[in-house]
Amino acid sequence: MRIDKDKLDDTVLALLYLTSSEIRGVTRAWKGHDWDALGRLHENGLISNPRSQAKSVVLTDEGARRSKEPFEKMFCMAE
Repeated sequence: MRIDKDKLDDTVLALLYLTSSEIRGVTRAWKGHDWDALGRLHENGLISNPRSQAKSVVLTDEGARRSKEPFEKMFCMAE
């Protein structure tokens, strides 16, 4: 079975949105997700390096913006 890595990355990005919070203009999220996906998100400039000792990653401005779209698409219901 082949995995669609783009869909996987969008899902991880959406879950980062779910666990994110903004403090003093910096958006952080817990990094307990697939390491390969986190690595790809870092390579694409959407999060800080997940290989640090911190328990969270920093979402870049673009990462924070882009994380909301897949979250709403996958997990929100129409009102």
